[in-house]
Parts: sequence; C-alpha cells; structure tokens
Amino acid sequence: MQCIILSPHFRTFMDAENTHQVFDWLWTSGQLSQRDIAKLPALGIEAVVNLALPTSANALAGEAELVTGLGLTYIQIPVEWEQPESEQFAQFVGVLHVFAGRKVWVHCAMNKRVSAFIYLYRKLVLGESEELATFPMREVWIPNAVWQEFINRVAEMRAIPALQQETLWLRSPN
Repeated sequence: MQCIILSPHFRTFMDAENTHQVFDWLWTSGQLSQRDIAKLPALGIEAVVNLALPTSANALAGEAELVTGLGLTYIQIPVEWEQPESEQFAQFVGVLHVFAGRKVWVHCAMNKRVSAFIYLYRKLVLGESEELATFPMREVWIPNAVWQEFINRVAEMRAIPALQQETLWLRSPN
C-alpha cells in the first residue's frame, strides 16, 4: 500500500478540519460539512464511517440522511472521547474489511479518534513500520493519557496468541 500526502490545495477543497488522504482508498478528517458530503461521490467514496458521538458539539444534524441520500453507506461507531473501547476498534477493522477494495472516508469531530484508530490499523493489521503507521496521527495530535493507554491496551491484545486466532481485526483486508 502506498501512503499519499495531499497537497495543500486538497485540504482547502474540504471544509473538514485535519483532512488527510492515507491511501488511494482511505481519507480521514474532522467533522464533515454538508458541502463536504456533497463532494464525496466525485471522489469515488462509497462509505462514510463516523467515530464521533451524535451529541458531539460540532456534529452535523442529519449527517446519516445526507450521506445515504447520495447512495453512500453510512456507519457510526460512537467512540466516547474519555473511554475508547478495544471492541470499537475491532468493529472499525471489521468495517474496513467489509469495504475492502472500495473508497472509504472516516471522520470524527477533529480527526483525533480516527487518527488513533488508523495508527492501530496500519501498525497491527497492515504491519506497517512505526514511521508509516503514525501518519496522519503525527500531523493531527500527540495522544493524551487516555488515548495512549487505549493504544497500548489494543496493542497488548494483539500480542496474545489466543486473540490472534479468534479476532477478525487481526486479518489483513487483502
């Protein structure tokens, strides 16, 4: 897989904060605007995954309806900022597997939750180096104590042989 770094022009193309294209099939950002959602079909996006709570301060009312109204799939995995769960990461990886071979946009409020999930996905599922896996997280933020503990907890689960055989999120999408 190839990591793609967007030009500043693309980032201004979208209203969403912290917009990054990770692969040719995967984009991440903060909260999408109604204008952003309208642009997704032109990018070939087939699914939008939202990791923010529907009650987030900058949540877009009617986001699911706007996305599905364009014929795209909308999936929400509401991850509490102060209490991310490893099961939510497993759900996230399962979603990426379901949409393997298709273009996906993943967002949350500011691309912090998402960038941590993408880091874990790249490191644990795709087996990428630390240097590659930290993009786009290193561009967005340095995880706070809650999120560093979450990252460590998920990484430790990956090291348990029994979980490697039983857990869907340990398999590559290819």
